[in-house]
Amino acid sequence: MAGDIVYFDLETRRTANDVGGWGNKHKMGISVACTFSTGQNEYSIYTQDEVPALITQLKNADLVIGYNHIGFDYEVLRGHDAWFHPQEDLKCSLDLLIDLEKVLGHRIKLDAVAAATLGMGKTADGLDALKWWQQGEVAKIAEYCCYDVKVTKCVHEYGVEHGHVKYHDRNGREQIAKVDWKKL
Repeated sequence: MAGDIVYFDLETRRTANDVGGWGNKHKMGISVACTFSTGQNEYSIYTQDEVPALITQLKNADLVIGYNHIGFDYEVLRGHDAWFHPQEDLKCSLDLLIDLEKVLGHRIKLDAVAAATLGMGKTADGLDALKWWQQGEVAKIAEYCCYDVKVTKCVHEYGVEHGHVKYHDRNGREQIAKVDWKKL
């Protein structure tokens, strides 16, 4: 497995509706971003003003892992650094959502995977984080974002160890999705 794995998530300041649709993710802004580095064995929290340091950490990682970070978080980041090109700048990325979508044939929420695999779900959702941003409760956003990073890390580690993760399907039944995350 890779040397320094960085697990990554961010929360935005605005919704897709606020910026004219999903094609404008780069305009959503960042309230808080959070990472966990296995090389440093620590969490880091970044504000929008600290995006250069966040991008440096991502570029230095051997592997960046997230949940929907390729299609969402990286696009939000590009709104703050037009020179950031994840496909070229980063050594390797693993998006657990993309990988699970290939296996299942449809997208699935992190909460559905975490609840079945780990017996714990998310503590809130992105809409709660937006409300907290409007209320100036940045510490709540940071706690939520770091917890999402922890859940992503735990789901990934479970998949590496067991070769599968569990999820609740649309009918609430527990299912198994085979994953091959050891190879990275």
